[in-house]
Amino acid sequence: MAAKKKSLEETVESIIDAPFEVNISKTSGEKAAAEPAEMPEAAPAEAKPKRVRKSAKKEKPEEVPEEEAPVVRKVETYVPETEIAKEVHSWGMPKTLFELVDKWLEAKTPDEFEEIDLKLLRKRIDTLMKARYPVSTTSELIKILIKKHDAGKPVSDEQFAEILERIEREYRMTRVQACEAVGINAAHSIGEPGTQMTMRTFHFAGVAEINVTLGLPRLIEIMDARKEPSTPTMTIYLEKGYREDRDKAREVSWMIEAAPLHEFGDIETDIADMCVVVEINKEVCKKRKIPVADVMKRAPQKIKDKRHYREFDLEIDEDNAILRFLPKNRESYQNLFQLAEHVRQVIVQGIDDVKRVVVRKENDEYILHTEGSNLKDVFEINGVDCTRTRTNNIAEIAATLGIEAARASIIDEAYSTLKEQGISVDRRHIMLVADIMCMDGEVKQIGRHGIAGEKESVLSRASFEVTVNHLLDAAVAHEYDELSGVTENVIVGQPIQLGTGDVKLMAKRIKP
Repeated sequence: MAAKKKSLEETVESIIDAPFEVNISKTSGEKAAAEPAEMPEAAPAEAKPKRVRKSAKKEKPEEVPEEEAPVVRKVETYVPETEIAKEVHSWGMPKTLFELVDKWLEAKTPDEFEEIDLKLLRKRIDTLMKARYPVSTTSELIKILIKKHDAGKPVSDEQFAEILERIEREYRMTRVQACEAVGINAAHSIGEPGTQMTMRTFHFAGVAEINVTLGLPRLIEIMDARKEPSTPTMTIYLEKGYREDRDKAREVSWMIEAAPLHEFGDIETDIADMCVVVEINKEVCKKRKIPVADVMKRAPQKIKDKRHYREFDLEIDEDNAILRFLPKNRESYQNLFQLAEHVRQVIVQGIDDVKRVVVRKENDEYILHTEGSNLKDVFEINGVDCTRTRTNNIAEIAATLGIEAARASIIDEAYSTLKEQGISVDRRHIMLVADIMCMDGEVKQIGRHGIAGEKESVLSRASFEVTVNHLLDAAVAHEYDELSGVTENVIVGQPIQLGTGDVKLMAKRIKP
């Protein structure tokens, strides 16, 4: 994205520096022949905004269709009703563009606002909307144009048309040609720099005692579609009201971090009475915002839920906050010590899969970093921003949010892993790999147990791994190879049906 932004800025700079530069207000005056006042100095400073808003109101029945009315009502729910907002309401922009333009207009002083032609701004935004560019590209271009306007280099209509034309031309140059071997190109693009990646397994990611798998091992995890990564982690963002207060952020972390029973009191193994005595510390419970009764209730219930140990008796002293666990076999020391270990490690607060939570302040907000992952249970915690919370467990994302979210996670994880190693790979190559892995509605690995093992071509499957087994199974099943791919044609020694090899000419005999 950084390279794209730089290229777009360079494009705008080269066009603005051209000799035919025209002032934005002059151009708008030439295009709007019905308006007698062309420049701000031709009209009073207070009259121009009113004149522009009146013209916009006249145009509303003609330019804004009735189907955009729901968009206006949706915008009014989260945007204050200012004069500028009312004007921008009628344009029917997406939320992202609306907030960008409205924020820029609201930041202007009355004198600066007089120099802004809202009619011209609306026309250019409508042009961008009709061009159907991605919202990110449109937002980026608007930011650059706003920057140039504030710097005293407004863009004329001719320059704006040339900018759009050049963007369109550069976009077409990046399109893949017909019969191009996109799979081979993607494999080369990812595989060649992948051989230069370091074999670092763990990296100190700026968080105390939390390691993250990076480099080649992490890339292998992604491509193999591992059900459980070697170091599952989460980055949990908080909602407004929690992210600004460290104490509230810490309270959320206590609800997420797995806390065993031994952190809430003293645990002793009484050999004489053959029991395990737990004395709950009320001060610790008060600090961690959990009632003592909940601790005394959860501990025995969670031990009973474990399949490998359920047989014990329980004595409860609610007044003194004391629990006594007694094994069924009072003569077995082994059962007593097993029970004591279960009592010490039973989780009474938080999520079992999240072993550790660290609170850090980043960009003026508190963020939680975890060791362990459980996306579904974390989403149910009050104060967690579900729209921004992330995990590196792709299988968990697929199970919780669906296959599209898993595809986006594969792209982001693979791209960030390569970028962290200083390797630049075209994002579209990674997108192709992610599409192939997720095209059947589930995340499949790039290997003989996934994509490579499910190819239609027998020779292609046999060339990857376990050649004899694939050939034997194909012979038994009487499979037929169409020889339509790259690998199988290379094996049999005939031209590959890609590029110029995909063109077939037929001669038709013409009777005299």
